Amino acid sequence: MSNCFLKFYVAESRRHHHKLIYEWLLEEAKSFGLQGGSAFRALAGFGRHGRLHEERFFELSGDLPVEVGFVVSEDEADRFLDHLGQEGLDLFYIKMPVEAGVTGPRRQS
Repeated sequence: MSNCFLKFYVAESRRHHHKLIYEWLLEEAKSFGLQGGSAFRALAGFGRHGRLHEERFFELSGDLPVEVGFVVSEDEADRFLDHLGQEGLDLFYIKMPVEAGVTGPRRQS
C-alpha cells in the first residue's frame, strides 16, 4: 500500500460552516475515517497574493498560515480531496509520497 502526506495551508481565521477551517478539516477527516491529523500555526508566511503575514507581539492578526497535515493512503487522499471539492472548498494542498512507521520494539500479535 502506498502512503502519502496530504497537507493543506489555510488562513488562521478562515471559516467553513461557521468553524475555523483548520478545526473543520480535522473534524471532517476524523469523521471521514482518517487515522490522525495535526494542525500547526506558522510564525510568518505569504501566499499567492504575496502579502506577508507575521505574528507581532501587540497584534492579534488571526491571518497567519496554518498547516493541516495527514499521513494517509493514496486512495484515502483522493477520496478526501474529492469530498472537500464537493464541499465547494478552494484549498491549496500538497500531496507527496511518504514512508511512515513506528519506532521501538515490535509487538507480537
